[in-house]
Amino acid sequence: MAGFAEIGLSSWLVEQCRQLGLKQPTPVQLGCIPAILEGRDCLGCAKTGSGKTAAFVLPILQKLSEDPYGIFCLVLTPTRELAYQIAEQFRVLGKPLGLKDCIIVGGMDMVAQALELSRKPHVVIATPGRLADHLRSSNTFNMKKIQFLVMDEADRLLEQGCTDFTTDLETILAAVPARRQTLLFSATLTDTLKELQGLATNEPFFWEAQATVRTVEQLDQRYLLVPEKVKDAYLVHLVQTFQDQLEDCSIIIFTNTCKTCQILCMMLRKFNFPTVALHSMMKQVMDHSHSLSVVSNVTTQRLRMWFSR
Repeated sequence: MAGFAEIGLSSWLVEQCRQLGLKQPTPVQLGCIPAILEGRDCLGCAKTGSGKTAAFVLPILQKLSEDPYGIFCLVLTPTRELAYQIAEQFRVLGKPLGLKDCIIVGGMDMVAQALELSRKPHVVIATPGRLADHLRSSNTFNMKKIQFLVMDEADRLLEQGCTDFTTDLETILAAVPARRQTLLFSATLTDTLKELQGLATNEPFFWEAQATVRTVEQLDQRYLLVPEKVKDAYLVHLVQTFQDQLEDCSIIIFTNTCKTCQILCMMLRKFNFPTVALHSMMKQVMDHSHSLSVVSNVTTQRLRMWFSR
């Protein structure tokens, strides 16, 4: 298998990888890094934990080292947690460059964020809503010279019907130059992502991991199609049915937002189900004695931390 040097990375980046214990590039890195270094747009699809973040961080850092200036790269991500994780990889791998990064997410002081943006960091990692707010309300910075636009978890950012993300992305895309490299990375290749590949205009390169893991035969998967207005009633009925039929059963319910997570938890408690919520807007001190957990999808990292305790 080719090493990092063989796929075109500079010696200083190869050394950074070595110090971090990254000896060989993963398949998504082998596939995408050479294309990005060639200046091509890229759409990469690979499962979580496959090294997708480094697949775009490494070539961006190499290009930045050749011509460092102002806001060089914008990374968009749907969640705060992911923004912080991506920023950490930029900081660690880009340490020899004296890399300046800026995280723009909700829940933080906008004035302090505006000051950081005015200092022209090399890399901005942002959630669309908060960055769009800054673009609408401030003229202290601009993104007309960025070289890279990255969308991580692109399937969620570009999901059709998500009007908030759509409006915010329109504001952001109007603020970035048309001549740029666009990198889309995702764990899944959805129909929405296929339809919106038109965002990539610069000799787009597509790479998709070959699925090696299949659902085990012992896993029982089912879906229930219910009217939107009564889905909570169906949920309560299902939970009650499971608890009546199975002794000491544990149930995890995933939601798409922190708000929905908290509302469901409160509702289930009203029906006397021992329930706990887990999402990014609450303290992570939990009572593990509850048999029913409602978890926001944006806090899967925190969920892994909970189970590892």
